[in-house]
Amino acid sequence: MSGQDWLEKDFYAMLGVPKDADDAAIKKAYRKQARAYHPDQNPGDAKAEAKFKEIGEAYAVLSDGEQRKQYDGLRAMAGGGPRFTAGTGGPGAGGGSFEDLFGGVFGGGQGGPAGAPGGTRFGGGGGGFEDILSGMFGGAAGPGGRRRAGFGGPEQGADLTATLTLPFRFAVEGGEMPVSVEGRSMKVRIPAGVRDGQRIRLRGKGRPGQGGGPAGDLVVSITVTPHPVFTLEGTTLGVTVPVTFAEAALGATITVPTFDGGSVRVRVPEGSPSGKRLRVRGKGITTSAGTGDLIVTVEVAVPERLTDAARSAVEAFAAATAEADPRAGLAAAAAQ
Repeated sequence: MSGQDWLEKDFYAMLGVPKDADDAAIKKAYRKQARAYHPDQNPGDAKAEAKFKEIGEAYAVLSDGEQRKQYDGLRAMAGGGPRFTAGTGGPGAGGGSFEDLFGGVFGGGQGGPAGAPGGTRFGGGGGGFEDILSGMFGGAAGPGGRRRAGFGGPEQGADLTATLTLPFRFAVEGGEMPVSVEGRSMKVRIPAGVRDGQRIRLRGKGRPGQGGGPAGDLVVSITVTPHPVFTLEGTTLGVTVPVTFAEAALGATITVPTFDGGSVRVRVPEGSPSGKRLRVRGKGITTSAGTGDLIVTVEVAVPERLTDAARSAVEAFAAATAEADPRAGLAAAAAQ
């Protein structure tokens, strides 16, 4: 950020706080706006991205006590003193020049205009605005040993993105997974219970910061390969279990596999239709949020071929239940 930015940009207005706001109010305002304009919340929105950078610049200055003091002092001096005009002018000519204002402040003798005895000269190898303020604000050394002003302070590194495809069991149990980003290889900790399509933000694993600033984040997009038996939703595991018509109609106790390699006995109530869900407490996955359940979905299996005896039994059942119409009222409901 250049020194001119400090004169042209109202950091308080950017964050929507008064000039006497305390540190807590500034932090609260920054966090609120950062959430609203973060690129993750506004994908592809260039205006939101620019606004996010602006409020970051504002917060970098106002959250640093020394920089804020310097910023306030410079803005007050610019607002209450001579105008920053190109010409030198004289008394009654609209105020002094840029050189007149800063000549006395930054070691320009008596503070006379450019070229006057004891005055500070600008241009002609004398340096520009950044050079003038370097003595006041500090900065990195420039050509010839001159220190350049460092108004922006430490700068946070950029966020990076990566994609990981996880086996279903790894996604359920969690663990460390190697990731390569921009030529760097690192191991990242994947929490138990991640789901397909989820994005995980790993703090400080992005691009290194500048000037002592913190590193950015690494945003990992997760793809989970399907499991042939189980599904996952949060801490809840799901499994679809086929049952015979007799088991669904008459009720039965069936054996259901669990994710840990064991099994559990589940009672199927009499008259259970396909799609009925039965909950087994505490047989889901365990994360920091607790242990989930296992949801057993009943699916009535219809045999592709029947023996003669089975066919006779089904025909007898059909005759015995001929008066029952499972589609009664369907047409009327559809016409509503």
